[in-house]
Amino acid sequence: MRDPYDILGVKRSASEAEIKSAFRRLAKNHHPDRNQDDPKAKERFAEASAAYEILGDRTRREQFDRGAIDADGKPRNYGFGRSDAGFGAADGGFSFKGGRSDIDDILSEILGARGRAGRRPPERGADVVATATVTLEEIAAGARPRVSLPGGRTLEVTLPRGVEPGERVRLRGQGDPGLHGGAAGDAIITVEFAPHRRFTVEGQDVRLDLPVTLDEAVLGARVRVPTIEGAVELRIPPNTSGGRTFRLREKGLPTREGGRGDLLAGVRIVLPAEGDPRLDAVMEAWRAAGRYSARDRDFG
Repeated sequence: MRDPYDILGVKRSASEAEIKSAFRRLAKNHHPDRNQDDPKAKERFAEASAAYEILGDRTRREQFDRGAIDADGKPRNYGFGRSDAGFGAADGGFSFKGGRSDIDDILSEILGARGRAGRRPPERGADVVATATVTLEEIAAGARPRVSLPGGRTLEVTLPRGVEPGERVRLRGQGDPGLHGGAAGDAIITVEFAPHRRFTVEGQDVRLDLPVTLDEAVLGARVRVPTIEGAVELRIPPNTSGGRTFRLREKGLPTREGGRGDLLAGVRIVLPAEGDPRLDAVMEAWRAAGRYSARDRDFG
């Protein structure tokens, strides 16, 4: 048999809960009663059950990890026969021998059977965690991003208005199934904002670096400004200094109160990259005239 860790799809450092959750998912997906049209399902189910017979038992897992038994549960180099604590099949059905009773409980829960599992107290399923990385455009549009959960399942997430980076969204009943009639766990989704090439986020406001030419700053102009939902026109008044910030109302992210944040466009005056002799001549004349100073007396 293959390595039981590989069969269950878990790391060697996996906790008992992670191993149990992995087997539950495989058993649910491959149980022959649920896959009567798939002749390979019985084989995959048997393989997963045999792997769980080893890893689901603390003692047998320790024996396997230190090399005392192999992937089939056989002792290594001791001259003994195969251990009776294995997985067997008879008359086309499945039976389990050895010290693990929770395999029967898991199968009873999956198949809706009564009996020993039904007499046990309900056990809530484990929560699962995942991360939803969303763009500013998706947030502004109220989009529902798809998130991949452990085990390969995907679902759409409705983000609350005013969601912030690092905020966690709990999706009730979207975690692992419960046992013995218990409720399913939850999916806990951490929201992260994808970096944007133009905007930075400040709460529900977004900030933009707005480059303008020297003549636009001195004489004024109308310039196109990108926003999260498309470009708009902004009037730059004459004599606009670098660092001035224009506030475009309601062009930011949705707020919890139902409105929108603002877009903060900070002016950055950009000179010609390679210089311009005509501009140099104008500035030389301007300097010679001593028309104004940008600094007060504290600068000397």
